[in-house]
Amino acid sequence: MNKEMVIATQNKGKIAEFEQMFRASGWVVKSLLDYPDIPDIEEDGETFAENAAKKAETLAKHLNRLVIADDSGLIVDALNGRPGVYSARYAGEEKSDLKNMEKVLKELIDVPSEDRTARFICLIAVARPNEETLLYEGSCEGYIAATATGDYGFGYDPIFYVREHDQTMAQLTSEQKNKISHRAQALTKLMEHQSDWNK
Repeated sequence: MNKEMVIATQNKGKIAEFEQMFRASGWVVKSLLDYPDIPDIEEDGETFAENAAKKAETLAKHLNRLVIADDSGLIVDALNGRPGVYSARYAGEEKSDLKNMEKVLKELIDVPSEDRTARFICLIAVARPNEETLLYEGSCEGYIAATATGDYGFGYDPIFYVREHDQTMAQLTSEQKNKISHRAQALTKLMEHQSDWNK
């Protein structure tokens, strides 16, 4: 019998990544696209962990079932950690991957390549009603390229250069990305600890 989980996102890119990760384990992944009447949850935490936990706990209580939520973003050292928790709306409240990337590139225009180090961070929260929320973290190191390159992925992937592949994240296939990405690292930890939440 298939098991169902709800992923607290409407982002089709994230949904696809979760589906690919969990398919082999027999899980059926639902998302907020399957629950269009659920109102948005304000991500007002100061950390990725706070935002992920708030989303997971709120929806787990509302739906009375297992919910997995993630919060992730880009941390750029030369920008003192920005965009950070504001990654999705860095260029304004209306989400725009293109405008977000343009803002980061503009802020780094005079920063030499060796000082453009950055990392993607992902925090995954697993919540059930009336149970302790579990958190799993993953990260991926890289640096910010001078221009956007690549047609795959989403978010900041086209400007995030992965040294080990000599390409941006947006140039990697989904199979390559799912081996090294911050979300893949967090998901690996999640899967390694299935006995803690798969009850």
